[in-house]
Amino acid sequence: MPEPSPIRFLFRGQPVAVPADTPTRTVLQWLREDRQACGTKEGCAEGDCGACTVLVAELAEQVPDGTQAVLSHGLAVRPVNACIRFLPTLHGKALLTVEDLAGPGPTPTALHPAQQALVDCHGAQCGFCTPGFVMTLAAVHEAHQARQDLHPAATPPGRAALADALSGNLCRCTGYRPILDAAQQMLGQTGPRLPLASLRDQLLALQAEPAVEIAGQVHLPRDLATLARLRAERPRARLVAGATDVGLWITKQMRELGELIFLGDVAELRRIETGSDALRIGAAVTLEDAWATLTRHWPSLHEMHRRFAGPPVRHAGTLVGNLANGSPIGDGAPVLIALGARLVLRHGEAQRTLPLRDFYLDYMKNALEPGEFVEAVEVPFQTRDTGWITQAHKISKRSDCDISAVSAGFALRLAGDTVAEARLAYGGLAATVRRAAGAEAALVGQPWTEATLRAAQTALASDFNPLTDLRASADYRRHTAAALLERLWLSTRPVDPVPVEQLRVDLRAPV
Repeated sequence: MPEPSPIRFLFRGQPVAVPADTPTRTVLQWLREDRQACGTKEGCAEGDCGACTVLVAELAEQVPDGTQAVLSHGLAVRPVNACIRFLPTLHGKALLTVEDLAGPGPTPTALHPAQQALVDCHGAQCGFCTPGFVMTLAAVHEAHQARQDLHPAATPPGRAALADALSGNLCRCTGYRPILDAAQQMLGQTGPRLPLASLRDQLLALQAEPAVEIAGQVHLPRDLATLARLRAERPRARLVAGATDVGLWITKQMRELGELIFLGDVAELRRIETGSDALRIGAAVTLEDAWATLTRHWPSLHEMHRRFAGPPVRHAGTLVGNLANGSPIGDGAPVLIALGARLVLRHGEAQRTLPLRDFYLDYMKNALEPGEFVEAVEVPFQTRDTGWITQAHKISKRSDCDISAVSAGFALRLAGDTVAEARLAYGGLAATVRRAAGAEAALVGQPWTEATLRAAQTALASDFNPLTDLRASADYRRHTAAALLERLWLSTRPVDPVPVEQLRVDLRAPV
């Protein structure tokens, strides 16, 4: 067995080479056990609480145009969860933790503005979650300062936007008001900033090194041809992008993942391309970048983007990974099925295209052939045309960073007051995400009236036979699915439609 190649990345501003003897070891484990960097905490070990938030930086030209990463000093910086981030995914990147934030002053009291503001505003109670909040706030501060470098009159994000940025960080002492106070206060301070200035040249040097293959068991290809060859040769290997799902298989289920192929460094898969008739999102594009792009084309998806997990998960996981996973409660599939999305599948040099609605065969089973993988998802622009109405809905116990009990994607085309076409896709109601065929049939060709709505709701009851579980009862799911259809009608009925904003239930009270 050949000696494993080391994982090379920047830590504390210096290159490190870490033996890759345990490829699924998490960044959090390495920090706390090997480097005694104990500022980064383990709370949930599943990417839910944000106590382990760290920042990962890479060269800015490696991310798609319009990325939602923080762009500063030629780098793209993202907050991610260290607890489910596999160490090999840091190869060629830079890792920053809360210990990196001390300013250049002679004593440790030279704090980052995020740290100082939390002190001044009494934003820490037990303090366990505080390092994670600090790292998220440090990224927000850097983003604002970088914008002001280019546009000195740039206004800081408001309190609601700051709350959204912090939605992946949980404070079990419920100290959110002073934390938000601190977030607003820190934006008035210019420095010290993140220590990014010296990292770019070092990252360029790391990128010049060959791609890593660890003892034949972990592969980090950098181009699509190499990935396709590896996948064809190793059809049983597990594909990993952000590990926001399979990371829990390690931390919670103690599973062995076997041979791994990481997608995150494949340049062709990190692109977002706007064609004449469709949007193409590569398999390695992060959830955050993908949803931001979708929302620019379909503004009605903003609420789903905002509530889809939390920022550290969205900056690590990928949209295609969410689709390929095939969870019946995944929030991406209902929306994209309603939009008429199709998947680009690849095996070696061969490609085929499959409608997303036909990809799911049964619970966690899909139409991929051995050695095949999802290269991209394409979203036709058809539903942006005049006459089309699109909506996305998420019903969960918690407003932010929670798993849905029911989710839905709707696309409706009206010809005058008549329903010409209807796509009603639901998650959480069956073994797979799928469309409500009976309800759609009850709508198409009918006037868009309350009587038509009631007929569709009656048909909807026969479309699904949901289960009862910890998130919701079967009856709750049935009633909720019908209520979401009514919400669609209320907001789009020909006479006296109700503004969508009045139908939204936002659990975030003013603070």
